[in-house]
Amino acid sequence: MITTAVFDTKPYDQEALLRAAAGPAIDWRFQEFRLTAETAPLAAGAQAVCLFVNDHADRACLAALAERGVRLVALRCTGFNNVDLDAARALKLVVTRVPVYSPYAVAEHAVALLLALNRKIHRAFNRVRELNFSLNGLVGFDLHGKTAGIFGTGKIGRIVAQILRGFGMRVLAYDPVPNPEWAGRHGVEYADVSSLAGFSDVLSLHVPLTPETRHLIRAETLEAMKPGAILINVSRGALIDTKALIQALKSGRLGGVALDVYEEEEGIFFEDLSGQVLQDDELARLLTFPNVLITSHQAFLTHEALSDIARTTVANLRALGEGTAFVEGSVLTC
Repeated sequence: MITTAVFDTKPYDQEALLRAAAGPAIDWRFQEFRLTAETAPLAAGAQAVCLFVNDHADRACLAALAERGVRLVALRCTGFNNVDLDAARALKLVVTRVPVYSPYAVAEHAVALLLALNRKIHRAFNRVRELNFSLNGLVGFDLHGKTAGIFGTGKIGRIVAQILRGFGMRVLAYDPVPNPEWAGRHGVEYADVSSLAGFSDVLSLHVPLTPETRHLIRAETLEAMKPGAILINVSRGALIDTKALIQALKSGRLGGVALDVYEEEEGIFFEDLSGQVLQDDELARLLTFPNVLITSHQAFLTHEALSDIARTTVANLRALGEGTAFVEGSVLTC
């Protein structure tokens, strides 16, 4: 039996992991708080830890885990920018992730955000609940015939492109490693970054967070975008420079922004802060704009995606206990 300390756990995490394990092979220790250097000592006695996107596995944290006998850091997500992989290698810690889970979950949420923002669904919902049935200020535009720009054509970006093609949109795409065969099959056109920004009525981000993509959307990018365009981000918050985004919204250059992620979301997203004063001034400012729609990192939250994440995570935990191979494509360090 392998003892696993699971950090930043929500009820849906527990349910999915317990259902996927379906047996006594794993001794679960579910914790609601995040993993940090300060909380790492609470993993004492565990051979593995399981963490999520806002846990902090920096060098100090990983050293504390290794000192207490932890051998595996299992990420129940795809992104790994919150883990110091060099430190993990030096400490001989295996780090795994979930390389693939339902890409439809995230892609469909991106399109849902676009539809809700464009047609003012969120504003109409609030009005009707107050018995205000006026249509003033709720005018949107047809997606049919407009141009969508897809930045990144991995699994999720490709699905978003295909859905938007189904709406009758022209779809431009950029990726440093293009997939011309897929593009030709679905009527997608690859273009350079400047064309993507300049011609797109809708620009959707589908790239990982790396040093190269950090603040991919910044003042210069926003200035190059087509006036009135809608920007969508369901990938990583730090792809967008929030200060520059606020300035572009204040100037009226952007038609709208839909975010499922935010660069300073740690300690805010996934939490109930309804009885508190929001301490993040930039997020508070974003929430004041009528053409901004924000959800709290829920794009992954479908039954199918949770099941995929749990199955891969449990398989890697069992592999550690049994000395067998980890799930293909999931190992980041060895």
